[in-house]
Amino acid sequence: MLISSYNPTALGDVLMMLTGQATNAEQDVEIHGDVAKITRQDNQQLVGVNLFNASNYVEHLIGDGQVFLDDQQVAQVNHALEINGASVQIEADHEPKFVVGAVETLVAHPDSDHLHIAQVDLGNEKLQIVCGAPNIGAGQKVVVARVGAMMPDGKLIWPGKLRGVESFGMICSARELGLPNAPQRHGILVLDAASQAGTAFDFNQDYSAQY
Repeated sequence: MLISSYNPTALGDVLMMLTGQATNAEQDVEIHGDVAKITRQDNQQLVGVNLFNASNYVEHLIGDGQVFLDDQQVAQVNHALEINGASVQIEADHEPKFVVGAVETLVAHPDSDHLHIAQVDLGNEKLQIVCGAPNIGAGQKVVVARVGAMMPDGKLIWPGKLRGVESFGMICSARELGLPNAPQRHGILVLDAASQAGTAFDFNQDYSAQY
C-alpha cells in the first residue's frame, strides 16, 4: 500500500506517504535528515514516511492533494531515503483503489434498521462491505473505494466494523466521489448494468444521467 500526498501551498515542500494503517496505535517517529520515518509501537510496522524538501529529490512532483507516484519517482524517493540514512524502502502501488463492483447478495444487518451487508464482486476478489444507502440493491453495479483509497475530501478507507460486522471498503455516492453536479441526497451511485466488475472507475466520464 502506498498513499501519497503533496500540497506545497498548505504544507510546504513535503511529500507524505502512508504505507500502513496506524489508527488508534501509538507511533514512533525517527528523523533522518530530510526524512521522518513513522512506525507503530506495537509491532514496529512502517506506516508512514515524510520526505522534506521533496522537490530536491523527486522530479515532476506536482499536486495539491493526493498524488500518484510513478516507478521513476518511487525510485527517486527510495534513493532519498537511502542517502538520508532512513534504512527503509517504499514500494510502488499502481492498483486502482476505485473500481466497479457487482453487488451479489444483500442482507439486513442484524443490529441495525438501516444498514445492509453486501457481498461485492470486484472481478478478481470479493469483499464484504456494510452499507447504509437506502437505494442499494442486489444485482447493481456500483463504485467501490477499496482499502487504501483516499476520498476526494481526504478521508482514508481502512478495514473496520460497523456495529460489530466487518467491512472492507465503501460503496460510494456521486457526492462522495466529488463528481460534478452530484446530488446532495443520501444514496449510492448506481452504474449502468453493462459496467464490468473489477475495472477502474473513470472519474472523467459523465455520470449525470445516472444520478
